[in-house]
Amino acid sequence: MRKKNTRSPFLVLALALAASALLSVAVGSVFIPLPTLWDVVTSALRGATSTLDVNGVYLKIISDLRLPRMLMLTMVGAALAGSGAAYQGLFRNPLADPFLIGVSSGAGLGAVLAMLARSPYTRGGLLSVPLAAFCGALLTVLIVTLLARVGKTVPTTNLILAGVAVSSFTSAVTSALMIHSTGELRRALVWLMGGAIMTGWSPILAVLPYMLIALAGLVLIGHPLNVLQFGEEQALQLGIRVQRARWITIALATLSTAAAVAFAGIIGFVGLVVPHIIRLLWGTDYRRLIPLSMLGGASLLLLTDVAARSLIAPQEIPVGIITALLGAPFFLWVLKLAKAQNYW
Repeated sequence: MRKKNTRSPFLVLALALAASALLSVAVGSVFIPLPTLWDVVTSALRGATSTLDVNGVYLKIISDLRLPRMLMLTMVGAALAGSGAAYQGLFRNPLADPFLIGVSSGAGLGAVLAMLARSPYTRGGLLSVPLAAFCGALLTVLIVTLLARVGKTVPTTNLILAGVAVSSFTSAVTSALMIHSTGELRRALVWLMGGAIMTGWSPILAVLPYMLIALAGLVLIGHPLNVLQFGEEQALQLGIRVQRARWITIALATLSTAAAVAFAGIIGFVGLVVPHIIRLLWGTDYRRLIPLSMLGGASLLLLTDVAARSLIAPQEIPVGIITALLGAPFFLWVLKLAKAQNYW
């Protein structure tokens, strides 16, 4: 029997991510042709000045704006897709997306509470907002799980209904806090629509520890999630500490979602769409599914951001609106398959 090549999907998605990253840095209100981009970057790495950018305008745009934005979106896309795959494996439910089950809204409420206490752009704010978002997201996922659980199972209908109810409540509280705050309402609304992506290198340095811990941990929990698909009793017989594995998965997936929401706003459906596409193309082994979902999620969010900056340029559409337009029809399709009980 011929051994299946496991490298090709990683290679394909790595190349897709590299192409998406180049496009993200090149496209904007000032378009930078790829040859010029290459010359500017390589010249800067050599400590020289590019002949195509004598005044340093392109270099400043790349280093101060485009590159940190691209890195932030890469981490956010990887976090949302990776956490979506982990939630789906944990609940054994094809619709367990951070946005749909209310985790993103809970993280948003926690982040808004921290923002009202201090500016998110100060050093203290950059550290406190993700922590507050994590607490809000963790509390939300626990409440949704308790409301949806029937015995030892979490039915799809219960999960979605509980997620919608809790998400509506947290969104209402968040809106009330913003209306009565003294800050700028428009900025907060744009943040809730997934359009307040923090740029600059300070947010990158602030979010990096959270992302490294969460993403590395999610990659390592693939084997326990594979075993959990056979049920708790079978997992116990195979030596998996079920409760420990569940709590670790919840903590890591919630941390990655909270960090993404705190620094990029509420962006929906990435955690639903990407893992399903990866599952259809390359199977359900979570040791591969989670890292492949991270690569795919990063690429998808970068391409979505390029579309958001280009469709009505020079104005910019919030990224969350684009992902919702793409994700809502996909959600209905997945829901139809889940009802037929022939997809999961």
